[in-house]
This record gives sequence, C-alpha cells and structure tokens, in this order.
Amino acid sequence: MTDLKLNDGRSMPQLGMGTYQIPDSQAAMVVRQGLDTGFRLVDTAAIYDNERGVGKGVTGADVFLTTKLWNDRQGDPEAALDESLALLGVGAVDLYLIHWPAPAKGRYVDAWKKLIDLREAGKTRSIGVSNFLPDHLDTIIEATGVKPVLNQIELHPDFQQRDLRAYHDEHDIVTQSWSPIGQGKTLLENDTIMRIADKHARSAAQIVIAWHLAHGLSVIPKASSQDHLGDNFAAQDLTLDDEDMAAIDAMDRDDGRMGPHPESM
Repeated sequence: MTDLKLNDGRSMPQLGMGTYQIPDSQAAMVVRQGLDTGFRLVDTAAIYDNERGVGKGVTGADVFLTTKLWNDRQGDPEAALDESLALLGVGAVDLYLIHWPAPAKGRYVDAWKKLIDLREAGKTRSIGVSNFLPDHLDTIIEATGVKPVLNQIELHPDFQQRDLRAYHDEHDIVTQSWSPIGQGKTLLENDTIMRIADKHARSAAQIVIAWHLAHGLSVIPKASSQDHLGDNFAAQDLTLDDEDMAAIDAMDRDDGRMGPHPESM
C-alpha cells in the first residue's frame, strides 16, 4: 500500500476505509473485515456515533486511526477528544480533525490552537481539518504558523475541487476525498465510468477509486460488506491510462457538490 508523507514528518496510508453511516453495533465487524482485507487507515468521527464499535474493531491492530471534532464542541476540543479516546479505547489517535469550520460560530481558530496543544500533549499524533476553504486555512495558518497535515473534503469526478487541491499542493497539505464515489449508483452508472470499467474488466467503483489514487489523493470509500471492501482495496492494483484520466477529469461540474457548503454548515 502506498503511503503519503505528511508535513509534520509522519506518513499515512493513501487508501483507507470510511465508516460514515455504519451503525455502532456493526462497526466492529466491518472494521475487522476491512483490516483482514488489508486496510490500515480507518476514519470515523464523533458525530458518526460509532467510535465505540470502531475502537473494538481496531483493538490490537496496527492501524492509522482518524476521528473528528464536531461543530458544537469547538469550544472544548480537549474534553471532546477525551470522550472520543475513551469510546475508541485508545490513548491517542493518529489524526484529529476539525470536522467543519462552522464560521458562523467564530470558534475554529481557537479550536485549531487547542488542537495544537492536544498534539503537544500526545493525545493525537497529527492534526488537520475537514471541509475548510482557502480563507479558513489562511486564517488558522496566519494565526498559529501551523499548517494542517490534511484537509478532508467532498471530492469525486462530478466535483473535483481543483482550486482547493491546488492550494493544498502549494501548502503541502494532503487532500483526502470524502464521498469519493459520489452518491454511488448515479456516478457508477455514468457512461464514461462504465465504458472505462468495461475496458479494464473492473468494477465502476474501482475505476473511480483508482482515479483518486492516480491524482495523489488520499481516499476513504465507505463499504459495509466484505465483497465491497475487497473490491475497493483492489483498486490499488489498477492503472488508468492518460485517456482514461482525461475522460474522468472532463466530468467535473460546477454544480456537482452534494453535501453542505462549508460557509453555511
């Protein structure tokens, strides 16, 4: 598995497994299946309400573990992280993210400062953000001199976030794609994706994940079955050619965002 270098000197697996909408009662089983498949990065969040199950799933495993600070806890990140650590059953996570900037609350800069303190205290090994735009990133970097190692954003062939990715590249911030295959069926039945899938005798999901990987993005597709986990993991073995990449690149749409806008969330 390919690793990506972080700007704090650490590294992380490029491909991971997301756990959004996996119930806590099922999370341990799904995560264990993912680890058995070969995944070594597991992403969760306080708001997913499945940290206890995820923690049971990663017990005793060599895994890069990410969780996130929810919007209503930006005033007390240490207490929020302590709660997450207790649910996960670990002394520290590998990566702690501010889940959304929630600019209307006016707390994300102070929250970032506290994440720096939590990293220094050893409760998280690296710190980053999710759903931040360049203005939000500029603000926290100028206030602290500390860059996030990663920004986890909505990113898929219908919504490719090229300007934000260029900002990340300029500032040595890893781009991590959430909802990487869009809403699933709609994108996976796209004529372009299906044509490339037929060409390589691969699944549509593998084509999309391979596109993310070829662009150097970290990607965390969610799957809850052994078959889908295996299918996602096997995308690492697929090499798309220049024609394939150009065809998927051309799918980008201005109105492709599916989730909330970071300014209004």
